[in-house]
Amino acid sequence: MPTRNTTKGARTRGDILRIAADIATVDGLDGLSIGRLATELGMSKSGLFAHFGSKESLQLATIAEARQRYVQEVIAPALASGSGITRLHALCEAFLSYIEREVFPGGCFFASAMAEFAAKEPSPARDLISECQQQWMSTLERAAEDAQAKRELRADSDPCQLAFELEGALLSANWYFHLFQDATNLERARHAVRVRLSSEATPAGLKSLSASRTERPFTDNYGQVSRT
Repeated sequence: MPTRNTTKGARTRGDILRIAADIATVDGLDGLSIGRLATELGMSKSGLFAHFGSKESLQLATIAEARQRYVQEVIAPALASGSGITRLHALCEAFLSYIEREVFPGGCFFASAMAEFAAKEPSPARDLISECQQQWMSTLERAAEDAQAKRELRADSDPCQLAFELEGALLSANWYFHLFQDATNLERARHAVRVRLSSEATPAGLKSLSASRTERPFTDNYGQVSRT
C-alpha cells in the first residue's frame, strides 16, 4: 500500500475521496456532485473542483480510494492468514466481516458500482470497476488453485467455478443484509461458503478448514437455531 501524502492539500483530497466513496455506495457514482461534496466538507465548489477538474476524474479517484480501502479491509488480512484453502476461506470471511462492520454505509462499494454500471455504455469508470472486480475474482481463483496444488482441493475441482459460486454467496449476503437489515443473511453466507468448500476439499483440506473456521449459530426465519 502506498504511503499517503501528509501535506495539507493531500489530506483535503483524502477527506474528499473518503466521503465520496461513502456517498457512492448509497447514491451511486453518478449521484456524486461537486455541490453535495462541497456541503459535506464545508468547502467551496471552486476549491473542490480544483482537486479533480471533472466529474469523471472524481469518479475514477473515488473508485481508486474504494479499491485501496478494499485491499486494506479484505485482501490484506486474508493474505496474512495463510495459504491454500485457509486463504480461500479467509478471503470469504474477510469480505463478510467488511460487510458486517459497514466499512461503507451502503454495503460493498464494488457490488453497488457493478449494479450501477453493468448496463451502461463503456466508460473509464466502468472499465476501472470491471478491472477491480476481475482482480478480486482472480484473487479467489488463485487461492483455489493454490489449494489444489497443495492437495487440499480435489484434482477435478474447477477453481474458476468455485470462485464464481463463492462470489455468488458473498454478493447475496451483501444485498440481503442491507435490504432486510438482518445479520442472519451473513451467517447463511458463511454456512454456504463452508459447505461449498467442504464439498470440494480433500481430507487434508477438511483438516485445514476445521482448524481455521469459527462455529457460528444462526436463527432462520422460523426461529430455529442451526449450527454448522
